Amino acid sequence: MRAYADTSFLVSLYTPDANSVGAAARMKRLRTALFLTPFGELELLNALELRVFRGELTHSEVEAAQALLRGDVEKGLYTRKPLPAGVFERAAEIALKRTARLGTRTLDILHVASASILQADTFYSFDRNQKRLARIEGLRTP
Repeated sequence: MRAYADTSFLVSLYTPDANSVGAAARMKRLRTALFLTPFGELELLNALELRVFRGELTHSEVEAAQALLRGDVEKGLYTRKPLPAGVFERAAEIALKRTARLGTRTLDILHVASASILQADTFYSFDRNQKRLARIEGLRTP
């Protein structure tokens, strides 16, 4: 199995929210490292900072989440991959084929395109619309 996790999954994994228990349970069952691109990492870090802006997290909670992420990278829970070549072209193909019908957002398309080009077969997300796009694009969404 080759797996990719979007930002909704990673935020739930590293900070408390309604999906945190589910994210932790899936990680315990996972038997492979998750792909992590600079794009995915950037979006996660920005999402954490956005939660500070909204008053949902403190700076120290974000620092703790970032430390946990670094530790998990060091433990091998993630396989760091560069943003794949051709990801924007693949994303454009997906947008032209799917957005008019599904109403997909650009960053969601980029996650699915990245997973596709990295040859992931599983896509972890708590975003209902993004999971739908991933399934239509041939990814399993447990």
